[in-house]
Amino acid sequence: MCLFSFLVVIIFSFAFGTDLQVYNGMVPGILWVAFIFSGLLGLNRSFGTERDKGTLSGLLLCPVAPWEIFLAKMIGTLIFTTIMEIFTFLVFIILYNQNVLPFLVPLSLVIFLGTLGFSIVGTIFSAMSSATKARDVILSILVFPISVPVIIASVKATGLILEGRSIQTVYAWLKILVAFDMVFLLLAYLTFSHIMEE
Repeated sequence: MCLFSFLVVIIFSFAFGTDLQVYNGMVPGILWVAFIFSGLLGLNRSFGTERDKGTLSGLLLCPVAPWEIFLAKMIGTLIFTTIMEIFTFLVFIILYNQNVLPFLVPLSLVIFLGTLGFSIVGTIFSAMSSATKARDVILSILVFPISVPVIIASVKATGLILEGRSIQTVYAWLKILVAFDMVFLLLAYLTFSHIMEE
């Protein structure tokens, strides 16, 4: 995941140069392209090992609720994706000479909420697609359309923060991110046991 995100940032640096003053609007897009596509690599392995080795049935026999299995998988995905994002962000700051210290707290909040939403949706659909033969392709087809609201809100909020706007201007996008995360957490709570039975 880190290698893929590093390559994405490097490719954009060759395409646009390291001086992004002219391309200021592209900065959040570059970051989130690296985050989302690299995160998808981690989602592919979320339930793949259990399906491939036939240990998913044993996991379901453990004295835990399917909801707890979902939470564990989602938190694992969130942790690995966050580590990749920290690495990517450091490379981005060094490569493009960006000063993000004044915006670090609100930017971290936006990235966390966006990553949380992506991890929730990705974990749900990773469980659904892991039983199929072409799970990598199916997962991409399922995740990207559903993740559009969280990706757009994350890119817009990141752009506003990097422009130095106040937190009030970002508030509407933050509400979208929080609402998205809560809706899909509730959806996972209500449906994950049925998904695992299938």
